Amino acid sequence: MSGKYWLNLFTGKTWEEFLENGANVSGFREQRRKAAAKIHPGDYLICYLTGVSRLIGVLEVKSELYIDKTSIWEWADYPCRFKVELIHQLEPKTAIPILDLRDRLSLFQGLKSKNAWSGFFRGSPARFNPSDGEILVEAIKDTIANPIERDYDEKKYWRHPKTYESKMGVVTIPEETTDEEVETKEPLEGITTHEEIQWMLLKLGSDLGLDVWVARNDRNREYEGKPFQDIPNLRSELPLQFDNATNRTIELIDVLWLRGDAILSAFEVEHTSAIYSGLLRMSDLVSMQPNIKLNLYLVAPDDRREKVMNEITRPTFARLNPPLPKICKYISYSQLKKEIDEIGDRIRYMKPEIIEKVAESCEPDEL
Repeated sequence: MSGKYWLNLFTGKTWEEFLENGANVSGFREQRRKAAAKIHPGDYLICYLTGVSRLIGVLEVKSELYIDKTSIWEWADYPCRFKVELIHQLEPKTAIPILDLRDRLSLFQGLKSKNAWSGFFRGSPARFNPSDGEILVEAIKDTIANPIERDYDEKKYWRHPKTYESKMGVVTIPEETTDEEVETKEPLEGITTHEEIQWMLLKLGSDLGLDVWVARNDRNREYEGKPFQDIPNLRSELPLQFDNATNRTIELIDVLWLRGDAILSAFEVEHTSAIYSGLLRMSDLVSMQPNIKLNLYLVAPDDRREKVMNEITRPTFARLNPPLPKICKYISYSQLKKEIDEIGDRIRYMKPEIIEKVAESCEPDEL
C-alpha cells in the first residue's frame, strides 16, 4: 500500500454511527484542522476504538479536506471531513487489541513508563510511522482472513462522552481509564523533585531574558544547595494589576514568567498524584479573571500524563469560560529536561515561545 497512515479515533458508538451513515465520510474536530489538512487522497485512516483499545478497520481517503457540519454523529459535528472508502473491516468481537502488537510497533519502544504509549491514541488525526502503519494494516487483513473472537466490554464499546449543557455549550466529562490501558507504572530514571522542576523553569525564564516569580511560600527553597533567590531576574513583588483575591491566587502559582508588568506564562508543577492543587489555582484565576491573557502550563511526571488529562477535563474545569482544557497545556518532565539540554548555550538566541515546542494540548479529541 502506498500513501501515509493516520490514526482515526472512534468509540464503539461513533463507529456504529459511521457505518449507519454509509461508511463513506469520516471527520475530525475543528481544532484538528491543521493536522487534517496534511491528509490527502490515497492516504489511509486506521480506525481505533477507544474504551476497548482495539483496531477495527482501515479507510482509504478519497478526497481532500472539506468542511461540513451535516449531522452524522450525535455528540459532535466533527466538521473537518474526508470522503473515504472502508476497505478493511473487523467486527467488535474480532477487533485487534493494540497491546497484542506491542512487540512489533515502534510506538511502544523507548517508553518512559509502560502506559506512555496511550498518549498517541488520545487525539486524531495523528500520523503513524510508515512501518507501524504497514504492520497494523497487515494485522487487520490477516485477522479478516483468520478471525479470532475475543470477549470485550460492551459497556465500554457503546460508551459515549458524558455531557451536560452549560453557558459555554456542551461540556464533556472524562470517563475512567480502561483496564487495558492501565498498567503498572515504572518510575522515571533518577529522582526528579518538585524543586528541581521549579528551578529549571525559573532559570529557563531568566535565561530567556524574562523576569521570573516563584510562589511566595517557596521563596526560601533551594535546589542542590542553590537558593531560588539567587536566580537572576527573580521578582520580589508582582505588579498589582488585579483585585486582592486574584493577586493572592497569582502569588501562589509555582512559577511565573513576566515581561515588564505583563505576565506571559504561569506554570504549576504537580509532582504528586493528586494533581488538584495547581488546577484549582488556575481555575480560580480563570474564574476571577476570564479575560486574562497568559499561557497556562501544568508540568508533571511522564507517568502522570493520563491523570493530568483526566483531571483537567472534569466538569469543574471544563465548564469554565474559557474552558481550562482549552487554555492550559501539559508539559512532561522528560520533554522539559530534553529541550533544555538540547538548547544549551543557544538559549540567548531563543524566544519564550520555545516552551510551546514541548507543551501538549489538554483538549479531548475523540470521535
